[in-house]
Amino acid sequence: MNKLEKFRELGLSDKTLKALSKKGFEEPSPIQALTIPVLLKGEKDVIGQAQTGTGKTAAFALPILEKIEKSTGKIRAIILAPTRELAIQVAEETNSFAFGRNLKVVPVYGGQSIELQIRQVKKGVDIVVGTPGRVLDLIDRKLLKLDEIDYFILDEADEMLNMGFIEDIEKILSYTKADKRMLFFSATMPKEILKIAENHMRPGYEILKVETKELTTNLTDQIYFEVKQKDKFEALCRIIDLEPDFYGIVFCRTKNDVNELAGKLNDRGYDAGELHGDITQNYRETTLKRFKDKKLTILVATDVAARGIDVNDLTHVVNYSVPQEAESYVHRIGRTGRAGKEGTAITFITPSEYKRLLQIKRITKTDIRKEKIPGIKDVIISRKYRIKESVKNEIQEGNINNFVEMAKDLLKEGTPEEIIASLLKINYEDVLDSSNYNEIEEATVDKTGKTRLFIALGRVDKITPKKIVDLIAKESKIDRDKIKNVEVYENFSFMNVPFAEAEYILDIFKKQKKGRKPLVEKAKVKSNEEEKVEEVTPKKRGRKPKSEVEEKKTNKKNSSKESVSSDKTKKTRKKKAEGSTKK
Repeated sequence: MNKLEKFRELGLSDKTLKALSKKGFEEPSPIQALTIPVLLKGEKDVIGQAQTGTGKTAAFALPILEKIEKSTGKIRAIILAPTRELAIQVAEETNSFAFGRNLKVVPVYGGQSIELQIRQVKKGVDIVVGTPGRVLDLIDRKLLKLDEIDYFILDEADEMLNMGFIEDIEKILSYTKADKRMLFFSATMPKEILKIAENHMRPGYEILKVETKELTTNLTDQIYFEVKQKDKFEALCRIIDLEPDFYGIVFCRTKNDVNELAGKLNDRGYDAGELHGDITQNYRETTLKRFKDKKLTILVATDVAARGIDVNDLTHVVNYSVPQEAESYVHRIGRTGRAGKEGTAITFITPSEYKRLLQIKRITKTDIRKEKIPGIKDVIISRKYRIKESVKNEIQEGNINNFVEMAKDLLKEGTPEEIIASLLKINYEDVLDSSNYNEIEEATVDKTGKTRLFIALGRVDKITPKKIVDLIAKESKIDRDKIKNVEVYENFSFMNVPFAEAEYILDIFKKQKKGRKPLVEKAKVKSNEEEKVEEVTPKKRGRKPKSEVEEKKTNKKNSSKESVSSDKTKKTRKKKAEGSTKK
């Protein structure tokens, strides 16, 4: 437990320290060191301000778990998150911290069957992690009772504001008791968040702030490769082969991906270890020690499993799978470019993932440049260079006396060139033969693809297609010719623009919103995941007004039904009339 001494000094129990050890944590992050002691005392409400990827979940989850300790059969805490991805992540993380405690943490969010979540809630829950829309839905159904909660937590409070959830938060608060503890965690501190704090937190609440640093360090060179899914493994091997001192973490999305990739790397002859939620504590500790001692040079891991690992001299971080959110990207690549040493962050982008890369670039405000995957010739040249360097090092170190006599004997069998060439062939024929390398197909990413945008202006605002184009071009300074397919309806409009321009426009109008919903947003895509869309873009409860196109379709459908019904009625009457005549 010596490595966790700083966590112990914050006031955490042995039970919690054991959970942290199981997850591989070593030292608290700045926001954890600030907030945990204050929350354990329980005397004040807290606003914690720190940028994304700094361990905010542990900062509030650990002290809450210490305070709740035992299940009472009632909901003791609710954690609100802006997106379903974050709600799932926070719930999983909190559950992992609850190791050894009989506490149940349940995530509730749109995009998943509400019946399944209802069954989970009915079984009993101690901590609820949810998105505002789904939480309100379950409250309306009398399934979530928050009148006895001890803790109300807002995670990513500024994003809640950006996404228009403030009214929902206020409504959820109205169902809670007055003497609860309130914790807000946010990367920034807009006045609207402070206003909620003034209205609902107890007097004397404390703001604990970690000084903001750049989202990504200048010491990290960020690049991406365009590659087809089937060629990712070959591309990774080339990158490893090209770097003489590769020492890094390769991130995958799922446990199965981690197992499969680590297995393939070891089969290919690399020293790779795996880290994910299903491995045993003993295996985890052994793998981490071998990695820190550089007996393993490659660690394949999931995001959650890699949290808390403190290694300062990584040369590379590879996003084998593109992270779902910018926060994960920042957290991943922050593991290289540390302690004054330069590092490289590499991201593999398949053709369908280009839009996600643009979103990451926009949110992190950083340049991630495109590079070409190393060619086979480049890899072979690099390997030859490393062989030569290895030979030079052995000669300089002088630990070759045991082989001198054998070398003299071999020199009798041929010229020095022939002898050395034979030894090289025996040891390196496979890796220096270009025919043993798999070709990588060029992956063409569609950078010309379009994004459909929603504009909250319509004919009632005296808007025309030309005025939409004028407005967008003026505010974003993009080329007018890139704005296509403008459609104006009664209360709103749509338009299409290229991927890159869309991300820039969204960023411009997000900054201009001043506490309201942005004037321009991504248009909703109709799918089976409409609830997910509702969570991301909240709207008033009740029936959504139809656009003119939808209204026309509905009217036409109803008209067709009425026509069929009318025809059937006429036929029935005619038959009855005919029957009457026969009689």
